[in-house]
Amino acid sequence: MNKAQYESLIPKPVLLEKRGGVCSLTPESRICVQAGSTWALQAAEYLAGRLRPLTGLPLPVEEAAQAFEPGCIYFTAQGAGTELGEEGYQLSTEEGCLIIRARGFAGFFYGCQTLRQLLPPAEGPWEIPGVFIEDYPRFPWRGSMLDVARSFFTVDEVKRLLDLLAAYKLNRLHLHLSDDQGWRIMIDSWPNLALHGGSGAVEGGRAGFFTKAEYQELAAYAQSRAITLVPEIDLPGHTNAALASYPELNRDGVAPGLYRGMKVGFSTLAAEKEITYKFVSDVLGELAALTPGPYLHVGGDEAHSTKDEEYRLFMGRVQDIVAELGKTLVGWDEIIQAGLRPGDLVQIWRKDTRPREAVRQGAKLIMSPCTRVYLDMKYGPETELGQDWAALIEVEDAYSWDPVSVYPDVGEEDVLGVEAPLWTETIHNLGDMEYMLFPRLLGVAEIGWSPRQGRSWEEYRLRLAAHGPRLRAAGVNFYRSGQVPWEER
Repeated sequence: MNKAQYESLIPKPVLLEKRGGVCSLTPESRICVQAGSTWALQAAEYLAGRLRPLTGLPLPVEEAAQAFEPGCIYFTAQGAGTELGEEGYQLSTEEGCLIIRARGFAGFFYGCQTLRQLLPPAEGPWEIPGVFIEDYPRFPWRGSMLDVARSFFTVDEVKRLLDLLAAYKLNRLHLHLSDDQGWRIMIDSWPNLALHGGSGAVEGGRAGFFTKAEYQELAAYAQSRAITLVPEIDLPGHTNAALASYPELNRDGVAPGLYRGMKVGFSTLAAEKEITYKFVSDVLGELAALTPGPYLHVGGDEAHSTKDEEYRLFMGRVQDIVAELGKTLVGWDEIIQAGLRPGDLVQIWRKDTRPREAVRQGAKLIMSPCTRVYLDMKYGPETELGQDWAALIEVEDAYSWDPVSVYPDVGEEDVLGVEAPLWTETIHNLGDMEYMLFPRLLGVAEIGWSPRQGRSWEEYRLRLAAHGPRLRAAGVNFYRSGQVPWEER
């Protein structure tokens, strides 16, 4: 490993010390796991699956009581302190062996991601010099959002995104499953949502929907990457695809046509009709049963066609439904006006919102300021993809902010984490998605994971530059920002 790889880890670890010695992977190297540790074994099998095609080495995975031998990678919970939590890890070279210590699957998995960055991206020698790393996240919520409602993305494309998120220790994927343009999940009790609503898309976008089996496949794949899937059904606005699928959900009983535009705020469910709440209960109930994670995102944004009193009535009923399902409610920051319950999660996105009011009501904050991490915004005026209504967001803009200081009167204890949304009005394929997310998403990952102290844009841009070869080796279609002195090796 050369100096650039050693000094260019993203996210930046809490503690990194260079030590003597080296761990060299050879044809005799094994990946050994503390006997009886299911989580360690799962992470070890993942690592072997990644390293075998890269290195050409057999790297068998074996259980062993102890395996401190040269060239061995050893996973163990012994020596992993409580300060690591469930997501932290220690990585060290000892006697020519590389040891990953952790307390749970996520910690072992993130140790694997750091190990992958300590190795060259494409060509050997496969050597790791002496190092000691102790690492754990600043925030528990570190995510991205993919809008599959305006333009659909396939199971394989979402899996590709999950792998890229996992490589940088992001642990949430928020799927925006419904909007005016399309409905993307089969609901057995209301099948026309997918069969008819799923045939819509924004102009130039792709139609489609996930079957229940496909959605469960994605949720399981996410779990295998230490990622929690967060499904969103946007309510009561952004619902034209649902209204077009079932006339009884409309106030006048007449279904509108499918919608391919970009304008927002014109649609609403009928808050005064009891059928509306049967619909919401059925949809959220089926989705909750499919979703292993604890969250249901109910949108709540830009409901301009819903009167204030109707909005408060509607969101109160939705809160009851989510609570009865045993899930944690997540909503965009407009839900603050409807009244919150302790434990609700509020996703802060608008410039003029009031996060402190959400905290006062017992909610926690997910920070997604549109001027910093709406990654469908253009990099600059010349960017062909994306929009610019919130801001132009270059790589430095997406990195040089802090979740605790971007809004007044917000403390560290109020913030659950960060999330970078990608809306898809102009993003219609995998290459476009990657171009808008990368490399800006790496900065968001670091903001969510690394301590605020000890890092800056000037040193980060040099670490990011060393990830150019790594992103190219992974086949990522990323934006070559002029702010970053990209390495071409």
